[in-house]
Amino acid sequence: MPPFKKVSLGFVSAAAGVAFCFQAAIADPVEDFYKGKTITMIVSTGVGGVFDLTARSVARYMPKYLPGHPDIIVKNMPGAGHKRATIYMYARAARDGTFIGLVNNGIPLQQVVDGSSAQYDASKFNWIGSAGLSNLLTVAWHTTGVRTVQDVMTHELVTGATGISSNGYIYPNAMNLLLGTRFTIVSGYASSPEADLAMERGEINARAGFSLSAIMQEHPGWIKDRKVNVLFQTGMKREAALPNVPLMYEVAKTPEQREILTLLSSAVSLGRPFFTTPDVPKDRVDALRKAFDATMQDHDFVAEAQKLDLDIRPMAGSHLAQIVDKTIHSPADIVEKVRAAYASPKKTGASGAKAESHGKD
Repeated sequence: MPPFKKVSLGFVSAAAGVAFCFQAAIADPVEDFYKGKTITMIVSTGVGGVFDLTARSVARYMPKYLPGHPDIIVKNMPGAGHKRATIYMYARAARDGTFIGLVNNGIPLQQVVDGSSAQYDASKFNWIGSAGLSNLLTVAWHTTGVRTVQDVMTHELVTGATGISSNGYIYPNAMNLLLGTRFTIVSGYASSPEADLAMERGEINARAGFSLSAIMQEHPGWIKDRKVNVLFQTGMKREAALPNVPLMYEVAKTPEQREILTLLSSAVSLGRPFFTTPDVPKDRVDALRKAFDATMQDHDFVAEAQKLDLDIRPMAGSHLAQIVDKTIHSPADIVEKVRAAYASPKKTGASGAKAESHGKD
């Protein structure tokens, strides 16, 4: 047996100190990266809407759950039916985890429709999580006398949208092409609030793709004072508050129409989706997802969301990514049918009126 050798306690302490310092230096590279930095949150809508308010609430509470506690600032980038912000996040934003996007839930489906001409690939975004969203409503102003979607088969209804990739355009256009409704679509409003104001002023008399939670938060008097009539709702299940208003796909007259309208409706399940850019290191993506999930459960955040009527229905980033992937890889035959429903027709519905544009996007 070899003789016992004494080891200096000073040497042991020094070695331990070096090891501790080494471990501390590599303990949390995510914290080291985010410390002192600022994250920019890009929102594809204008100021004041439900998406914008959700983003600003998340930006207030999420930093305390992120390693390094970076600040988060919100920048609005409306335009082109939410594609402006999406393309910015894909092509121009830094790919290091310092940018977070919040865009319309129809963006992945729009990529499917655009095909090879799409300027982004939603499957390459790193999806962080969703704050959820209630069904999207298509409403008519009370002075029109239009009360049901069947009424739009015989009465022309002018509706406004921000762009051809927005739900405000897609839903009435699909209904025109498939069912013969008489929506005349005015696209090109700079933001959803501007289009809402146009309806209140009488420039247009309908709006599509407006969530129930957004109406209750931004325009509570519309339903309370019966200023709008809800024609149909887009989603996979009727809202409990609107049990007698049909879902868009329920209005279909044939199995093929129902198939198309169901795929269009499925995008709503993405809710208010948050994501970061492609190529962000996995440990930072994991940290962003964990911080987002914690924010959704934060007592103060939940209280603030309730006060603002934001209707939070959280979804994990991994589940969100699965829905996006399923949408992007939809069967080719279904995609072709949906693509036809997205097409810009020379004539809109039975009225024969051309779709107009304000040219603001």
